[in-house]
Amino acid sequence: MRKFSNFFKKHFMKKIVTIAAVALLGTIVLPSCKKDYTCVCTVSSGGTSISNEYSLGKQTKKDAKNACEQKATSSNGVTAKCELK
Repeated sequence: MRKFSNFFKKHFMKKIVTIAAVALLGTIVLPSCKKDYTCVCTVSSGGTSISNEYSLGKQTKKDAKNACEQKATSSNGVTAKCELK
């Protein structure tokens, strides 16, 4: 019975370690995946607002956020506020 117990513990521990390693790898790799992002910009001038959507294509969330923020502008009373969707 003791041999069976040791055998069970070894194989059980190997499976636990493998599952933990895959889970850890998944949490590291998944956030850096490239996805399709959309930037929604609202342009305001003199009390009037218009919203436009821009497809940013496949990129990381960080890159998409930077690209969307670059679309935000403000000059001569016209303000464009953009956010990532």
